[in-house]
Amino acid sequence: MEQDTAGDPMTGLKWTRRTTEKIANELRSCGIDVCANTVAKLLKGLQFRLRVNHKKLAGRSQPDRDAQFAYIAAQREAFARQGLPIISIDSKKRELVGNFKNHGATWSRRPTLVNDHDFRSDADGIALPYGVYDLTANHGSVFVGTSHDTPAFAVDNLVRWWNYRGRHHYKDATDLLVLADGGGSNGARTRAWKHTLQERLCDRHGITVTVCHYPTGASKWNPIVISTGIPGVYEVTDKAA
Repeated sequence: MEQDTAGDPMTGLKWTRRTTEKIANELRSCGIDVCANTVAKLLKGLQFRLRVNHKKLAGRSQPDRDAQFAYIAAQREAFARQGLPIISIDSKKRELVGNFKNHGATWSRRPTLVNDHDFRSDADGIALPYGVYDLTANHGSVFVGTSHDTPAFAVDNLVRWWNYRGRHHYKDATDLLVLADGGGSNGARTRAWKHTLQERLCDRHGITVTVCHYPTGASKWNPIVISTGIPGVYEVTDKAA
């Protein structure tokens, strides 16, 4: 296997491009009768590990990508210097509502029994989480809708955040910076998002909103995606347009 082995010089882990079945056949030809499962156990003992897919390949970069990131950084610094609110927004993964399995664990004598399959027909409905992350206060809020993820729904959640927390935590603020992905219900090309934002938040509450969209394919740099361990607020609403 010497010519079929690769490794990581930092961790000492090794990989082989040969399958366990091929290795088992090689061993049988040498008089060692083992199955593929036994080969897998032996490889693990020899510090070999299975390889998995890694999301490392980025899509085609836009020519003004660096300029966009520089502009967003400048806006964040300017708002932070003035003590103005900066929030990051994003729609989260839809979830079936019902007796379904979810990640998590609890101390209990017996496991919680759930459905063996996640069929849409068995669900009470679909939850549409929408996150708002306050960068300055390191505080996250999640609003859950039960209808559709539309621009009106996205703006409604911003208005709820402003009424629930923003205007109380930033009493003298007249400006708000919003960081968002380039697509989705709050996308850069969505006119309904811009119009509804102006009408329901800016005009109604007398606040100037600056929206910075991250470049296409750069959603992982949106702060709400990379933030963890944030205290949260959850509000359920069925008023999604």
